[in-house]
Amino acid sequence: MLPACASAPRFTSGSSRFEDKTPSRFENLNQYKDAVVLETAIGVASYYADKYNGLITYSGEVYDMYGLSAAHPTYQMGTVVRVTNLSNDKSVIIKINDRMPFRPDRIIDLSLGVARELDMVIVGITEVKVEVLEWGTGKK
Repeated sequence: MLPACASAPRFTSGSSRFEDKTPSRFENLNQYKDAVVLETAIGVASYYADKYNGLITYSGEVYDMYGLSAAHPTYQMGTVVRVTNLSNDKSVIIKINDRMPFRPDRIIDLSLGVARELDMVIVGITEVKVEVLEWGTGKK
């Protein structure tokens, strides 16, 4: 009798298998906490995780789903933003390091690390405020 073979379960927003993981990379962006807001947008955020983990982002960095990063359809790479979850007022300051396809229903895609900081892992998508604190100088 052969043992059954199955692939590892895929990530789902209801999964708790990532909850014990420690983010591998946090850039200290505290110097931006009192920065002047250059632009504000309100809309829906989603997050992406294991499907892209370890792949190269648009900026050339390796995507770390446990780190703090985001994809935006138009902001230059390196743009520093504060993302606030409007349902609980939790916020995090991050840099844009990836490109997402234009979707009229979403304004930003967040890493799993950011989704955890904003307490949005279970719901998967949430309304957020995105405030630009510094424009990036990387790829457009």
